[in-house]
Amino acid sequence: MRRVLAGLLVTSVAAGLLTHGPAALAAETPVTVVSSTFEDDTLQGWTSRGGETTAVSSAVAHGGARSLLVSGRTQSWEGPVLALLDDVEKGVRYNLSVWVRLAGGEEPARLRMSVERHADGVTSYEGVAGDTLVTADGWVNLTGGYTLTSDADFLTTYVESSSPAASFHLDDFVLSYTPLPPIQTDIPALRDVVPFRHFGVAAEPALLYGEHGRLLDRHFSSITPGSQLKWDATEPAEGAFRFTDADTLVDWAKARGKAIRGHTLVWHQQTPDWVFKDSSGADMTPTAENKALLLQRIETHIRAVVGRYRDDITAWDVVNEVVDEAQPDGLRRSKWFEIAGLDYIRTAFRVAHEVAPNAKLVINDYNTNVPAKRDQLYNLVSQLRAEGVPVDAVGHQMHVNVDWPSAAETEAMITKFLPLGVDQQITEMDVSIYTDSNQSYPSPPAASLLAQAQRYRDLFAVFTRYAHAISSVTFWGLADDSTWLDTFPVTRKDHPLLFDTRLRAKDAFWAVADPSRIGTVLPTATCEIAYETTTQWQSGFLGSVRITNSATAPLDSWTLAWSYANDQRVTQLWNGSFTQDGPVVTVHGAPWNSAIPPGESRSFGFLADWSGANDRPASFVLNGVPCRWV
Repeated sequence: MRRVLAGLLVTSVAAGLLTHGPAALAAETPVTVVSSTFEDDTLQGWTSRGGETTAVSSAVAHGGARSLLVSGRTQSWEGPVLALLDDVEKGVRYNLSVWVRLAGGEEPARLRMSVERHADGVTSYEGVAGDTLVTADGWVNLTGGYTLTSDADFLTTYVESSSPAASFHLDDFVLSYTPLPPIQTDIPALRDVVPFRHFGVAAEPALLYGEHGRLLDRHFSSITPGSQLKWDATEPAEGAFRFTDADTLVDWAKARGKAIRGHTLVWHQQTPDWVFKDSSGADMTPTAENKALLLQRIETHIRAVVGRYRDDITAWDVVNEVVDEAQPDGLRRSKWFEIAGLDYIRTAFRVAHEVAPNAKLVINDYNTNVPAKRDQLYNLVSQLRAEGVPVDAVGHQMHVNVDWPSAAETEAMITKFLPLGVDQQITEMDVSIYTDSNQSYPSPPAASLLAQAQRYRDLFAVFTRYAHAISSVTFWGLADDSTWLDTFPVTRKDHPLLFDTRLRAKDAFWAVADPSRIGTVLPTATCEIAYETTTQWQSGFLGSVRITNSATAPLDSWTLAWSYANDQRVTQLWNGSFTQDGPVVTVHGAPWNSAIPPGESRSFGFLADWSGANDRPASFVLNGVPCRWV
């Protein structure tokens, strides 16, 4: 295992000391902090989480001759673990990459990679790479990002599987980071060009540091804590409240004069099991006693959470995703509803209003542009307001994609609620480049990014027409380097936001800021090419090409193309296959080097003829995306 403790460089990156120009471009090369190859026949710091066995094996290897074999597992959580506390700096986004395959004879299983953190006596877990199908027939790359957002006493990464008994191999683990360039300051600040009172993003503490923090501060006037105000984060055990992470976000926003939306007080997910236990500790059943207990717990929780931030948070998603259009009455059959009926919603709004009478109280849901769901939500809000329940606003999540919904469907969504006189808010917007769960791209196609920009343009045209009825628009994330859609509905890299993985403005940005500039953004280079003429003679030369994947997602396969300006002709190539059509050379990876994990390189060599001149190619395109010279 190799550890490169580039502390001074990491600190400089977090502090935003990088400069523009060639030096900044060169700094985009990933920096390896930890790597594990097991070629020295040691565990290189990896240990077992439980009673399983971890040992170096020569049975199979992804690179070299050895890997780590994990066997004797009896629990799904058992697996190899590596300590990272001494290697990770707070506020820096790291990429974790590891190759896995099941041991010979094992049935297919799903493996995942996570991080475990301890701080102040509290243990937390964060997924890095979601459940991924792995077999004994070949290697699969698990990769994802992680940012340490606060001090920790303990920090590890580990791999586990859905099958308790599955034995598997692990190899070529890499912990790396890619320094970010300074944010663009020669483009409009979005908050200054949109007509909405509040224009924000869902934020995690990781976004408050370095260039992420500067991007957030420059373009947005409000934030929504993504998970830090949910029930499992604020009251994991009854009466034991935790506000450390939420306080971090609230304090940051207050110091910069930004509004804060609270998300969310009552939801059918991320609610601790204890909430639905009766007084004896058994699962609640629909009885009068349990209903009273559940409603009291709602009141106690809301009084504590909303009370803490009554002077700071201007809007609350009081209840989230309570509508199910498939039910005759349109109400989701959650545990809340099964035990308390509609009274859980009534109680939540009543108590929130009592504690924070000046805050806007929102009922928030997804797919509200679908007529059946929209109409059921309308009926519910109409009924509640007629009863005097203080529902001030309807929240439209707007998790959509490049093909759906249309501008007309979105306008119908907005106009449906106008007669009720409620405020409307766009609460969780993103536009996926995927239209079904079977699609997956190693890098975002230019056509998809253009379609995304056009979808943003059309939807924001609707929002702008109804700006008098829409007080806020919030995106569910700041930039493409960190989005929940990387693991939902399947694991793949998505690019749903206005800024790319390098925090550069996309065409989607211009769709909001100035639609006339859609199509003017060149794709961000996610690859680097080193092209060299190693030997040259009168009529021929020997060349080599090194491809480096500088993206955050792995390349499962690659095709590299370039064009010669002179009369060069490739005659032979190794570590790949090639075709040449006139001046255009196209090279495909060989089976043994077609996959390129983030931060890694693959090379090939070739022989070629030349006459007159032998200028190197002016540009290279990898999988349709231009690459940088190095």
